Amino acid sequence: MEQQNDAELKQRVDAYVDEVWEDVIADIRSLVRIESVFDPTAAEPGKPFGPKSNEALVQAEKIAERLGLEVTDVDGYLGFGDVPGESEGCLATIAHSDVVPIGLGWTVNPLEVTRRDGYLLGRGVIDDKGPLTISLWAAHFFALEAERTGKRMPYTLRCIIGNDEETEMKDVEVYLKRYGEPLFCFSPDADFPLICGEKGRIAGSFASPAVAGEKIVELDGGTVPNAIPGQATALVRADAATLPARENIAVEDAGDGLARVVATGKGGHASLPEGTVNAIGLLARYLLDAGVCGEGERQFLELERTLTEDYDGTTLGVASSDDKFGPLTLIAGTVRTTGNRFVQTIDSRYPTSTTGDAIADKLSKVAELYGATFGDVSDSVPFYISPDSPEISTLLSTYSEYTGRQAKAMCIGGGTYARHFKRACAFGPHEPANPVPSWVGMEHGPDEGVAEADLKVALKIYIVSIARLMRLSLGE
Repeated sequence: MEQQNDAELKQRVDAYVDEVWEDVIADIRSLVRIESVFDPTAAEPGKPFGPKSNEALVQAEKIAERLGLEVTDVDGYLGFGDVPGESEGCLATIAHSDVVPIGLGWTVNPLEVTRRDGYLLGRGVIDDKGPLTISLWAAHFFALEAERTGKRMPYTLRCIIGNDEETEMKDVEVYLKRYGEPLFCFSPDADFPLICGEKGRIAGSFASPAVAGEKIVELDGGTVPNAIPGQATALVRADAATLPARENIAVEDAGDGLARVVATGKGGHASLPEGTVNAIGLLARYLLDAGVCGEGERQFLELERTLTEDYDGTTLGVASSDDKFGPLTLIAGTVRTTGNRFVQTIDSRYPTSTTGDAIADKLSKVAELYGATFGDVSDSVPFYISPDSPEISTLLSTYSEYTGRQAKAMCIGGGTYARHFKRACAFGPHEPANPVPSWVGMEHGPDEGVAEADLKVALKIYIVSIARLMRLSLGE
């Protein structure tokens, strides 16, 4: 596409977004209705992440095809839609159609888009089905431009539709093995202005010795390892009537001399633990104080108390910080009962001032203190791209023009697809500078929501940014 006067381009973009917006909302709604949670127990060829995840991927591919993109499905791992350019080298966006489990605490239907006072509520509206949808509609603008002018853009524009972002990101690994690196890529799955760096991430699990069953028949808490749990439950050998009352703890008779103890905290994303309350920690403290545990079980509960004492790793001896990424975070994610053992997962986001190996070594020593073991470790090192690169400068300047705000690239604790590419970043669409009503939830939490106006502006920013990126000498 030939270089246009930017004032004219912006006018065309404004008119386009106003014209298509209700169709954009309808497409977001069609994706939110699918409970596209990773389900390895139902995986099969062509549906490696389970049937519901695949259903959302297929629906996104149908949207892309309807919008005039040339669609490729990669064996159900992911898909992409192209607007072909003069060069086979591509400028890419990458978003995802999978979501974390719904969880508890919703006041609206999580599988429907609820429009309320300028906000959209529903699982995935901000992470990441809303942003995925606007990336496809941004590409549609350029498909229409190609029809109007009869000319191709300098590079192919590729919208990658991921399907495993919330778990292991095996989808992008498959993509890179088959198709290689894009010239530049941005992921609409984060905050504005722009994310140029992401902390390292280490995950692992603590396992107790064979102690479960003396007084604690079962521990169960959390939904996924990369989220602070909002609820945790223990099935214990006790008379419910004799157990003490406590705030945020519910006790009920489970029959056969058993009681069910349910702790309710405040969940959230593992990379943003401030203001959350870990329900597993609440449950462990209650059981310890009430004496509802055998000796071996007590050790594991004391480990749980230590793991949830803070979220910066101080109590565990792994606290660390640097000038780019700030402090380390570490949270306890899920607890499960496997046979006669308890298994607790952790998720730590770490800066460049430490390493995954150093954290794992320390956590192994902590485990020994409580008669447990630490293993199942995975580690991803920190990611960083210079904010002075021409691609990053282009995105930031476009953001500033649309918002009137000073744009400065940031580093975060969250992990996005960007970390898998050599030249990439995460670019909106969440606008943290705007105040949000208390009834609007965050990503991974109940009543997940986003300002409709923020998504609408983001669509404009993406279109103009892509047009400007097309003018650069990408890959040089």
